[in-house]
Amino acid sequence: MLRTHTCGELTISNLGETVTLCGWVQKSRDLGGTTFIDVRDRYGLTQLVLNSDTDAAIREKSRELGREFVIKVTGKVLERSSKNAKMATGEIEIAVSELEILNSSKIPPFMIEDDTDGGEELRAKYRYLDLRRNPIRNNLMLRHKMAQEVRKYLDGRDFIEVETPVLIKSTPEGARDFVVPSRMNPGEFYALPQSPQTFKQLLMVSGFDRYFQIVKCFRDEDLRADRQPEFTQIDCEMAFITQEDILNIFEGMTRHLFKTVKGIDLHNFPRMQYADAMRLYGSDKPDIRFGMQFVELNDIVKGKGFSIFDNAELVVGINAKGCADYTRKQIDELTEWLKRPQIGVTGMIYCRYNTDGTLKSSVDKFYTEDDLTNWAAAFEAERGDIMFVLAGQADKVRKQLNELRLEMGTRLGLRDKNTFAPLWVLDFPLLEWDEETGRYHAMHHPFTSPKPEDIALLDTTPGDVRANAYDMVINGTEIGGGSIRIHDRALQSLMFKHLGFSPEEAQKQFGFLMDAFEYGAPPHGGIAFGFDRLCSIFAGLDSIRDVIAFPKNNSGRDVMIDTPSTIADAQMNELKIRTTV
Repeated sequence: MLRTHTCGELTISNLGETVTLCGWVQKSRDLGGTTFIDVRDRYGLTQLVLNSDTDAAIREKSRELGREFVIKVTGKVLERSSKNAKMATGEIEIAVSELEILNSSKIPPFMIEDDTDGGEELRAKYRYLDLRRNPIRNNLMLRHKMAQEVRKYLDGRDFIEVETPVLIKSTPEGARDFVVPSRMNPGEFYALPQSPQTFKQLLMVSGFDRYFQIVKCFRDEDLRADRQPEFTQIDCEMAFITQEDILNIFEGMTRHLFKTVKGIDLHNFPRMQYADAMRLYGSDKPDIRFGMQFVELNDIVKGKGFSIFDNAELVVGINAKGCADYTRKQIDELTEWLKRPQIGVTGMIYCRYNTDGTLKSSVDKFYTEDDLTNWAAAFEAERGDIMFVLAGQADKVRKQLNELRLEMGTRLGLRDKNTFAPLWVLDFPLLEWDEETGRYHAMHHPFTSPKPEDIALLDTTPGDVRANAYDMVINGTEIGGGSIRIHDRALQSLMFKHLGFSPEEAQKQFGFLMDAFEYGAPPHGGIAFGFDRLCSIFAGLDSIRDVIAFPKNNSGRDVMIDTPSTIADAQMNELKIRTTV
């Protein structure tokens, strides 16, 4: 090794030792007779000192140093006269006796500091420099520890880690596939996996009753803060189990991660039906760190001559505790925020419950004091509260009110990143109607089992069929989802029929799986956790990018290596994608 120690491990116990360190120059301070140099590696930072006792040639060489130069130094560990309690090495410094410049550096395009002056796009272009910063490095170290603890937990429960193929078959369900042309089979394509779903089910048929994999998956979809074209899943499957077994095992894994990685004991994992989540929160991933549940008002507001309420399918609102002192300007600003195209509210009604006990609404001409008293009773409002009400088509208005609820939770400081509120959401609809295609699609995926008691509804009211499906939600983010799978060919064929597949199409796309079901497929089910999302929650981040070493930007581009990019005509010809004219 070129070094005897790292830049983060020397303490007062090493006084008098001669040591060798390697690292990057963080900064240099020439104070005339004395020069201090901070040298950094991924383990920490150590102060070097050069003074009148230092060899003149070394002092001269030190004047060549700039930020991010790579150096090797040897010297004696001394006690610092001015200690820094904020540094692990803050009690010592190194009196330099040898200095070697291993490599010089251009001036970095941004400061390699915790609080950098580099913008997001600039840091993405020079990601290898951004990764030198403590916050990003610490995120990746957190990710590493979480991966190790996942493996430790699952290995201790007899799970086997199995790698599944990356070049697979494209399927028409779900998000868009990334496709890969086959040179040896011209005109035919592989797809990159959106998940190892069918392979992990085949592993259950094969008798590997407990499988997991920390696996890269790929989806060609529009991006946002919690999505990337390539992402990582903790992918798991179990045989001979019930839904309850899966919930218990992976609730246990989540507890284990919080305890070992963050030192937090998670006690309650409440369970909520999908229908209740939508009714009370307007979301299948509700943030339950705070209340503000929806209150439906149809029965008490209709028939009073206010057409907006009278003509609405649903009138629904929330109670913002302690916000009766909101000014008209604040309410107007909030209304304009809701009118943005991505939310699409046309207007918001409010009712203040003033501290003097009076009730004042924006629709007083239609509603009496007694009417507003009924509003307050429905909301369980108290003096000092304000009630916000929206009206419209039921599904749409619930989604809009969900946005308002989350925004109010943020404004009122109720969404503390150091508070963690896990939740299981259960019994999702099996199918959802797609207006664009005019048919039902699988809400989870085509292999999800319906509730046995709902199977008969497939032929009459398929939209009412519930799935044996479940999601784990933490702080309003879905971090894991799964289901009990279909393991019977007849039921799987019926499912494909209701999804609009002809028998021939089903056989072409998924015949390998249905054939396998005829060779003794056990009951099985599983779950997949979004590992990037889970890491970002642990790190207290809003975006998953900073827990990924080399992420893509919002356009799906890697600006560091400038990809996607064109390829040579010769490659295109070889792949039979096009021919040169």
